[in-house]
Amino acid sequence: MNDSQYNSQIEKIASAILKDKISLDEQDDSKLKKYHDLAKKQFHLQDESAVQLVNEAFLYLKLKGSDSADPLQHGDQFGAGFS
Repeated sequence: MNDSQYNSQIEKIASAILKDKISLDEQDDSKLKKYHDLAKKQFHLQDESAVQLVNEAFLYLKLKGSDSADPLQHGDQFGAGFS
């Protein structure tokens, strides 16, 4: 899969998250399961790959709405571990 396809998948999951108005800091596995299942079904992914895609969709949405914050300067806000 190329980057364009992967980015498209992230955007589709991100759209579902926005549509459902889920908090971008959601940690409840029962709520996240919906998006994991969507990724598995729609993109034929295995468990770990689906979780990774969903996590990246949440990160994408956080970065997108961050007022152009530099992730290297403010990475701790995203749990990215940048310092």
